Amino acid sequence: MKRLRYTLWFVVGLAAALFGLFAYQLSQPKDEFVHSAMVGQPMPAFDLPPAVESRPGLSSADLADGTPRLLNIFASWCIPCAAEAPQLEALERAGANIVAVAIRDRPEDVNRFLAIYGNPFTRIGSDDISEVQLSIGSSGVPETFVIDGNGVITYQHIGDIREEHVPILLEELRKAGS
Repeated sequence: MKRLRYTLWFVVGLAAALFGLFAYQLSQPKDEFVHSAMVGQPMPAFDLPPAVESRPGLSSADLADGTPRLLNIFASWCIPCAAEAPQLEALERAGANIVAVAIRDRPEDVNRFLAIYGNPFTRIGSDDISEVQLSIGSSGVPETFVIDGNGVITYQHIGDIREEHVPILLEELRKAGS
């Protein structure tokens, strides 16, 4: 009988501890920001061929020439990439220098995408096996990185750029140039 009583108190205590732990976790503010291990790190060395004939390819040396830039990871088959096109155009109009990496794409598909949605990119490298994408910590498309003039990643934006993200990216780009 005593053993049953101790077991019952143990179960009640365990349930109360679990309830307290769950209540504590639910009371904490939600952190939706993904903390990238690559922010603050230099771009890994790479040299990508052009994704289209109308723009040069992209290399890590291009990103360390003293000019801060946005690096956009995109693909012609990516629906959110099409959705963010107006915001990329707005960033370009605001003076942002934007380069890109096309992921697992064919030149004719990239050309068609750019013809439909616009081409704010000064350079577009072709990453056929996602090697550069994975080496910089990109988990999918689209993603945008702020690269300072020394080729160091200073900010990572995961997902499509929406209207409310444009001022944030411009501010991060300005800070990267300071």
